[in-house]
Amino acid sequence: MIEQLALEPGTDVDAYFAGSRRIRHLALIRTHCGFTDFGDNAVARFRLTRWLYALCWSGDDRPGPLIDRAAAWLIANKVLLPGVTVVERLVGRIRDRARTRLWRHLVASLSDDQRVRIAALFDDGDTSTFAALDALRTVPSKRMPTELFRHLDRLDAVRAFNLRPAPPRGVPATTLERLARVARVGKPSAIAALQEPRRTATVAALFHTLEAAAQDDAAELAEALLADLVKGAEAADKQARLRSLRDLDGAAMLLHAMGLLVLTDDALPLNEWRDVLFERLPRPDIEAAMSKVEAIAKPAETKPYDQLRTKWRSARRLFFEIATRIETDAAPGGKNVKAAISYLKGVDDWSSLVKMRGAPIAAVSKAWRQHVLDDDGRMRDPKAYVFAIIDAWRLAIKRRDVFAKPGIRYGDPRRGMLEGESWHNSRLMVARALGRSLEADIEIDGLSRLLDEAYRHVVARAGDNPDLRFETVADKMGIVVTPLDKLDEPESLRALRAAVQTRMPKAGMPDIFLEVMARTGFAKSFTHLSERQATVEHFEISLCATLVGGACNIGLEPIVRPEFAALRRDRLSWVGQNFIRPETIAAANAAIVSAHSRLDIVQHWGAGEVASADGMRFVAPSSAIHAGPNPKYYGQERGVTWYNMISNQFSGLTGAVIPGTLRDSLVVLALLLEQETELDPLEIMTDTAAYSDAIFGLFWLLGYRFSPRLADIGDAKLWRIDRQASYGPFDQTAWGRVKINLIRENWSDLIRLAGSLKLGHLKAAGVMRMLQVKDRPTTLAKALSELGRIIKTLHILRYIDDRPFRRRILFQLNRQELRHKLGRRVHHGDRGEIRSPLRQGQEEQLGVLGLALNSIVHWNAVYMQETVRQLSEAGTPPLPADIARLSPISWRHINFLGRYDFSVPDAVANGGLRPLRQPNSEWDF
Repeated sequence: MIEQLALEPGTDVDAYFAGSRRIRHLALIRTHCGFTDFGDNAVARFRLTRWLYALCWSGDDRPGPLIDRAAAWLIANKVLLPGVTVVERLVGRIRDRARTRLWRHLVASLSDDQRVRIAALFDDGDTSTFAALDALRTVPSKRMPTELFRHLDRLDAVRAFNLRPAPPRGVPATTLERLARVARVGKPSAIAALQEPRRTATVAALFHTLEAAAQDDAAELAEALLADLVKGAEAADKQARLRSLRDLDGAAMLLHAMGLLVLTDDALPLNEWRDVLFERLPRPDIEAAMSKVEAIAKPAETKPYDQLRTKWRSARRLFFEIATRIETDAAPGGKNVKAAISYLKGVDDWSSLVKMRGAPIAAVSKAWRQHVLDDDGRMRDPKAYVFAIIDAWRLAIKRRDVFAKPGIRYGDPRRGMLEGESWHNSRLMVARALGRSLEADIEIDGLSRLLDEAYRHVVARAGDNPDLRFETVADKMGIVVTPLDKLDEPESLRALRAAVQTRMPKAGMPDIFLEVMARTGFAKSFTHLSERQATVEHFEISLCATLVGGACNIGLEPIVRPEFAALRRDRLSWVGQNFIRPETIAAANAAIVSAHSRLDIVQHWGAGEVASADGMRFVAPSSAIHAGPNPKYYGQERGVTWYNMISNQFSGLTGAVIPGTLRDSLVVLALLLEQETELDPLEIMTDTAAYSDAIFGLFWLLGYRFSPRLADIGDAKLWRIDRQASYGPFDQTAWGRVKINLIRENWSDLIRLAGSLKLGHLKAAGVMRMLQVKDRPTTLAKALSELGRIIKTLHILRYIDDRPFRRRILFQLNRQELRHKLGRRVHHGDRGEIRSPLRQGQEEQLGVLGLALNSIVHWNAVYMQETVRQLSEAGTPPLPADIARLSPISWRHINFLGRYDFSVPDAVANGGLRPLRQPNSEWDF
């Protein structure tokens, strides 16, 4: 303190610190403030141990975050922090106890017969049983019907294995799934080498989830194949219509001439019309034209049945296998589809009109009814009925109205919702955690006042707001907000940017990874499948090489160095297969984000309370199952979107790989709730495409602020609660009336839904699929949309009134776009396309790309901070406002392409040849 205040010490400070007086003062301060020593407070040790044990048991057992949480708990409870090694040992013991309890719990849930059968898998000398088990773990790898049939055979084999234990009570699903993942991807020899009871528990966890995981894979491939079937027919129908346009043009011109004759000649008596008409336009020509129009022209909403009918045999076989071999159930919105599937299962000939006459038709959409039913509403074409159910099943499984049972990714999205006694016991805790009242009227009255005040505030300022005006287009009043001008850059900012750029060291991706690895220690996050740390020599170099190969999309070949053990192909393959997984990448990412947020320069950019989310598109292989079409981004191919989130500190928080260009709002909430960094953003900014009424309401319930950019604000509909209130020029735009009673009647369920999400009982992606069904929304979805309309209107009013708020959104979204540009530079190999056809491979590769981007941002920030320090010491300190506008997303000083070797072996230089490779060489393997 004396040094900070620049005072002269009146006493010998060194003697004070070395003497006993300091010890007495520490004891007095400890007693006065109520602090206790960790070693002396047995009650605190017990409470901390019990709390940490509960975290480990629930699945949150990563050592680093547990140590940080333990330190925070000790500080909050006025317990003096012991040495870090003491806390590390405590956390290690608790993790070991939780894991041992889990293993014993799983083993105890097995029957004697199941224990014997699991033990038989590891009998010495008998590898056939485990080889069969290894085949059962295989996931489909090609987007082909034959691959689905092979996988359904594997699914039947899983069921025939008959080793699915009953789920043990009290074991969290996340913990069970994590242990099962080890068994799904680990080598059989590695699993066999585990000690008991861990080995038996690992295999038991595998069989707990094996059928559900296999059903997920089957449902995903089935959805993809049926989508290809329908989209292929739609494309063929479009081509057929283009070919028939000439015939349609001729018929239309003849009928046009007939219409002109009828409309323009008013002098003819009524009884002479037909004679004059047929003189000029012969009746056979008119009838032929009418026939052509009837054959070619189609209603606006129709299905390409003519094209699908040519695929009947292959489609019938495909859907028969799907309907009869994938076990499904249905939410209320999918009951009609389930009834149709049940009927089809009981009919052996789907093309027989007699046998299909009693099929339920409630699942047949309006667009299909013209093909399926006659004028009396009876079955006309059973084949059309089957195609109608194929289309309905495809859409229902996509939005989880129909779901796999059992299933994980394709399972029941409602599973885990707080209900019954568990909800009754946790209501108050959930309400406190959300910061919401259980009384609907309290919250509704507060929102009503807030909305009314917002309207009146914006109306009062509307005359002085140069960016706001109202325009009438087609008798409809619309809001127009003037786009933001480019922000001027002062000379001091340009000079600072130039000074920073010219001082940044030149480096390559390996240099950056190794340096950031040393600074943050993120290599410790990459644990083996067995959750042990790597002990091999130069592991960091092997890990760095594998990360560079994945992030730059160049594979391992340019990196392999056979003469260096750490860079041999077998070592790099071993690291990639056993250490690089989505959970280890997330843990490493969290370590970088934590170190980055502690840099002084980062505080100029933000505190991490704001984040944005957007997607980066990649073309995927044609055989990829987890991919979707979008001509705008992928042309004639399929692709995936890496939807990622970045904080206002420029650090990437998390990301998800979604097929095609799935609606962004299905993903953004899942990213926010499931990200594992220490930052906790409360405001999320997105582009226009990411919002819906429901997501506004759900974000508000969870305590977050959803702030999308409003590119189409002129078409935005404003809502009000008080119908009688006068809001000046907004009266003609705020014509929507919020149904308050619907919110009030469903308030308890809204809190229950938000609480289930907050506590992790529900998956956000599944919930968003349920809520965004437009044709048959549930009552809860309707109530959430009504609530969201209030929050959305508040956002629109703030958006049009507050220019700094609009600019803040623009700044954050520009940061995201700049990050994606850097991502393209990093991910340069193989034309920047994702080459893995498997979902897990895509997640790992794009997760590594996110890790590379965070490493570059952190590395740049470190050297930018050093540049600022150097400039300050030289007597030219930069302005804080200029530092705030610097960006660590820059790459002109970074070499992404590697370095080329121009040396030639002596034998080749002397005229010899390089040795030929062996056919079974390591490279081919």
